[in-house]
Amino acid sequence: MTEPVSAEQVAALRRFNRCFTRRIGALDDHYLGQDRPLGEARLVFEIGEGASLRELRNRLGLDAGYLSRTAKALEGQGMVRVEAPPDQRAELTDAMATAQRLLRLAAITVRAVDSASAVARACLEAYAADIDARFPEGFDSAALVRPEEVTGDAGAFLVAYEEARPVGCGALRRLEPGVGEIRHVRVHAEARRPGLARRLLDGLEREARARGLDVVRLDTHAVLTEAQALYRACGYTEIPRYDDNVHAGHWFEKRLVATG
Repeated sequence: MTEPVSAEQVAALRRFNRCFTRRIGALDDHYLGQDRPLGEARLVFEIGEGASLRELRNRLGLDAGYLSRTAKALEGQGMVRVEAPPDQRAELTDAMATAQRLLRLAAITVRAVDSASAVARACLEAYAADIDARFPEGFDSAALVRPEEVTGDAGAFLVAYEEARPVGCGALRRLEPGVGEIRHVRVHAEARRPGLARRLLDGLEREARARGLDVVRLDTHAVLTEAQALYRACGYTEIPRYDDNVHAGHWFEKRLVATG
């Protein structure tokens, strides 16, 4: 049976280690006459033609914090260059883009406005200009909803704001008892792709439920393929034509589920 190591033996070993490391210069800031201590010198030797920090940590059994500090010290001396691998750079770039998108979306507010207000009319004019440029046949702004159609019990007009600047809109109007229609959903080009269009749809559906509507419908032009994909992703199903909109090529419907 192995006898336990005594405190005196441990102390003696530690004295020897301190004496030995001092004698060989391991604790000297100029190990072997160089301008760096043993830890840095050892790391330079192990790096050789190149190595990842993970490889060095596993190979040398070093603490991650110590390894990071030592690598930065060597980088400051011009001895090494620390770079993120291409795959990690791509992952970091994607992660930053995702964080930026989520932070931006969280900062955007969506609220109902007076449908006859200047901001509502400006949003509709921007919508008309956008689709006039995209529709092969153009778009007549006379087809836009009238303020009385999207006011009070008849409907609602939502505007999305980013730092007090309107960046999106959408309208809801009552078609018939229990049925509403979503119109003119638009997101400013600079605010696209952060999920804002989906938030506008969600807001319009809440407005529909608040007015006792069980179904919402909408139509879209054949060239607006991204809009068609959005509606399908949000639970809308394609239905036969329900209106006489000359610009429409697809018609959709969604049954609303009451929320608590």
